[in-house]
Amino acid sequence: MTTPLIKGAELYKGKAKSVFATNQAHSVIIEYRNDTSAFDGAKLAQLDRKGEINNKINAHIMQALAAAGIPTHFTRLIDATHSEVNALKMVPVECVVRNVCAGSMAKKLGIDEGLVLTTPVYELFYKSDALHDPMINESHCIALGWADANTLAEMKVLTLRVNDVLKPMFAQAGITLVDYKLEFGRRTDNGALVLGDEFSPDGCRLWDSATGEKMDKDRFRRDLGNVIEYYFEVARRLGVAGI
Repeated sequence: MTTPLIKGAELYKGKAKSVFATNQAHSVIIEYRNDTSAFDGAKLAQLDRKGEINNKINAHIMQALAAAGIPTHFTRLIDATHSEVNALKMVPVECVVRNVCAGSMAKKLGIDEGLVLTTPVYELFYKSDALHDPMINESHCIALGWADANTLAEMKVLTLRVNDVLKPMFAQAGITLVDYKLEFGRRTDNGALVLGDEFSPDGCRLWDSATGEKMDKDRFRRDLGNVIEYYFEVARRLGVAGI
């Protein structure tokens, strides 16, 4: 008989999600909250149903990636705002893929947003709110003990495989996958490297393919309005269940 999963103590509270222990050693529960932030917490708001829509979009994406053979920490959707995932020891490095020049890349290089890149650009950032997630390279990771060469190589392969799966999926929905960030960790039960954290409009840029209209958290960052309405439109186009 399967032991029912019981939500325990809060292990971690991030800007928009909380992680809770459970009565099962290698499973945790993620709660998606309505909290919304930008600019490392300088701009804050509560957006009704944001936790629900991000939880459901993430579940849809994680299941699609798993079906394509990409390992993830996702186990199941529990309810509107909670999911069960495998417990991970996270690698403190964010992997970013850019298909179109936007955001910090456009600003740093003095290039207009919207330039379609001839090949995806892959970048690494040290995950640290206090330091504003500085860009790093593989040498930093190895020298400082954040990840070894094999782990870094595996993270890059998986990140680009995600692009191969999601870029055409979003394109079919009339959405351009401009850029996104991923985080990885090793499962506490078997040490396997898997995709962790989340994939939602909070952590990627999504533009309407026909109009260029922003459909992601840039609507909040730039005071464009109708943030959640666009999140729900992303979910509707992708065929996310239960919205």
